[in-house]
Amino acid sequence: MTAWVASQRRLAHTIPPWRPAAVLDEWVQKEARPISLRQLTFFARNLTLEKLLTSAEYLRKELPVRLAHRLRDMQSLPYAVVTNSHMSHVYESYYSAFEAFRKARPVKSARDNEEYCALVKRLLEDHLTIIPRLAMGVLECRDLMPTEDMDKLVYTLLRARISRRVIAEHHLALTEAYNAPEVGTRGTSSSENPDFVGQVFLRCNAGEVLNRCGELAQQLVGQAYGSDCQIPEIQLEGHLEATFPYILSHLEYIIGELLRNSVQAVIEHSMGSVNNPPPIKVLVCEAPQHVIFRISDQGGGVPRDVLPHLWSFSKGPRRQSRLRNLNKVPKMAATMQELTFPDLSSVLTASGEKSPQSRHSMKSLTSRPSNLKLGMGLPMSRVYANYWAGSLELHSLEGYGVDQFLHVSKLGNKNEQLSIRASMDGL
Repeated sequence: MTAWVASQRRLAHTIPPWRPAAVLDEWVQKEARPISLRQLTFFARNLTLEKLLTSAEYLRKELPVRLAHRLRDMQSLPYAVVTNSHMSHVYESYYSAFEAFRKARPVKSARDNEEYCALVKRLLEDHLTIIPRLAMGVLECRDLMPTEDMDKLVYTLLRARISRRVIAEHHLALTEAYNAPEVGTRGTSSSENPDFVGQVFLRCNAGEVLNRCGELAQQLVGQAYGSDCQIPEIQLEGHLEATFPYILSHLEYIIGELLRNSVQAVIEHSMGSVNNPPPIKVLVCEAPQHVIFRISDQGGGVPRDVLPHLWSFSKGPRRQSRLRNLNKVPKMAATMQELTFPDLSSVLTASGEKSPQSRHSMKSLTSRPSNLKLGMGLPMSRVYANYWAGSLELHSLEGYGVDQFLHVSKLGNKNEQLSIRASMDGL
């Protein structure tokens, strides 16, 4: 009898409490309003109190709508999935945030905005647990749903998470810019670099980003493999001066993951060879509407047992090791910066400028060892790439190497790619 009572208590702890459906129904009927990089910069140019309050009201009305659709997605999951302790944690975190945001008062003054920003910042920090908990829940429940449906859920939830953080962190950056004490700094998020407007970097330079992320990738892998290992050279060619508007932390994460994978693959494939490891070649191509990055390595290609599940969060080999590693990562912001070793902290600012996005990406609140293999770097990179209507593809030649292709929209006029309404109804 005692064991039965204990089991019931454990079950009760994992089951999300009942919530009134009518409250959520009201918000699910509303559509999210996607925004482009160009629209984000509009609020920040010649920033005034009126513009700041308009931005705050957009955020106040938009966040509960976006949360409501994702909550409805989770409510439609099989009972055995939503009662998983990790999935339940994600659901409860989202519902608590939904309740807090829907009850927030209209922002009509600078003081109201400060109070609202404090709420936003607190919930952003609280939700740093979402990615590792969601990843563990998906791995534990992967046999309870078809792989395609589970991955669709994860991609939808992560894309929605990015969307909320983008508009929230952008408004926090605008508020910081408005409150900046220096004369003449209002209207930008950093007096050190006027090309930063809120969270948007207007002139992301392809060559500078590649150099910065390449150096960090080489040093991170070198730390993991020891001082005796030979680090492959990264050779850049093409339109390295191409510039485009983007959220720099997103681009750095994608490029950093791709280069880190290539460096690691080449090192492992070259072990035992007396020759220097072959270089990693990066070609940048600037087209009228896109900038294309091709990263080519001779790291032996993707193993045959991994290739079918390359973009999946839920399937693939080494499930238990991935779960063990995720347990060591209580918080995750999905930024390249959180992988930095203490003595490498200046690498991402090697171009001589302090990256303003570091203040808003919450990267200082998270850290994780770079040698922990979580099995989600590539699929997470694709989520980031697709978010601004770009793409990420990989072609593997078994026994030789890999070509990775990243397409980035150059004009900043593409809306964020959202699931406008609850997307799981057909599952």
